[in-house]
Amino acid sequence: MNTPEFFVTPGYGEQLLSALHYSQALRIGNRVETSGQGGWDDDLQIPESLEDEIAQAFRNLERTLATAGAGWEHVVHVNSYHVGGFPAQVNEQMARLYRHYMPDHAPIWTQVGVAALGLPAMRIEIRVTAILP
Repeated sequence: MNTPEFFVTPGYGEQLLSALHYSQALRIGNRVETSGQGGWDDDLQIPESLEDEIAQAFRNLERTLATAGAGWEHVVHVNSYHVGGFPAQVNEQMARLYRHYMPDHAPIWTQVGVAALGLPAMRIEIRVTAILP
């Protein structure tokens, strides 16, 4: 059995570890799991634009995956959690970013509508599973 390794994203991840005592990523063998990543900056501020918030969540996932030795090319599964339903701009932006970050493969994806997320201003949170070669 492989020993789990936990990873903390520099910046916001260090703040969340200190405040809430959780890690941003876990690696067991060749599998990497992330905790949900919001569209926050290193000061945990959320952009006003929903499209910008989604784009920031993807950048945060890229940073978090990198801490565990993975990248978007290894992502096989995405769960996204959405406050406010699924207006067209949500799926359009998600699909645009999937094509940008994963041009050579299409992961499996589950979208879930929720009443609230961890920070009051959050409208999206995304977690992923990656498999390393």
